[in-house]
Formats: sequence, C-alpha cells, structure tokens
Amino acid sequence: MNRRAYLALVGSAASVSLAGCSSVRSAFGDDELCSGDDCDIGMTRNEFVPEEYEASVGETVVWKNTSDARHTVTALDNGIPEDAEYFASGGYEDQETAVDAWHEEEGGKIEIRETYEHTFEVPGEYDYICEPHVYGGMIGTVIVSE
Repeated sequence: MNRRAYLALVGSAASVSLAGCSSVRSAFGDDELCSGDDCDIGMTRNEFVPEEYEASVGETVVWKNTSDARHTVTALDNGIPEDAEYFASGGYEDQETAVDAWHEEEGGKIEIRETYEHTFEVPGEYDYICEPHVYGGMIGTVIVSE
C-alpha cells in the first residue's frame, strides 16, 4: 500500500502549524515542557506537534511525550527513503517488529516526559505513527533536506 493511501486509511490528524514545539502544552499544566533544546516534536494525547517537521541531513530530531499517555515513534516501512535507516522507539529493525512488540508487551513505549531521538542521514520524507494512537490520527512527517 502506498503512503498516501495508508495515511488516508488511518485518518488525518489536525494540521498544526508551529515552527517547533516550544508552545506545546502538557497535560501537567506546565507551560513549556518542550522548549529550547528540550525537544523538536511534542506528543499530545493524540497528535504530534508539529505534525510536519523540517530537518537537515545530519540533524538529530528529539520527540518528547508531553501528555499523560504512552506513545511510540514508529516509522512506516514504505514511508521513508529507500536508502534510509529504519527508526522506531525501542530500536526495532522494521515496522512489523515494532508494531508486534507494542501489541505484545508495549515495546517501544515512550513514557510520560521521556524522549526519543533519531539522527537523519538521508534527505527525503519520513512518515511515522504512534502505534497505539494511529487510528486516532497520530501521524507525523519529518522532511529532511540537504
């Protein structure tokens, strides 16, 4: 299944146009749990903020769980550049393994206020999901340029 069809199948998340996640508010009432060098992408109850993030080759992107739910960052096998390294919280080698691990033992979970990071070495678009909340529209994209 191609990326656009998959994203249409699981629903579309609300578009949030933020340059970073410096204004992501958390479920804990803290004004800026995701600020400065703390993280690049925040995770609210059912969305990545921002939903689309622009990075440069060699940049490390940091996601932070700013909600009261457990989340994952799970790349879509068919949603990353062909030569790119697969990424998922928990360090899994492919999407099937990451998804199975979540459903079997909550593998790859990012607990409240924890972070996950990945360094992007290949330019292109990288689509990813939060496995436990994908059907609620928790889908994101990192666009990596030279």
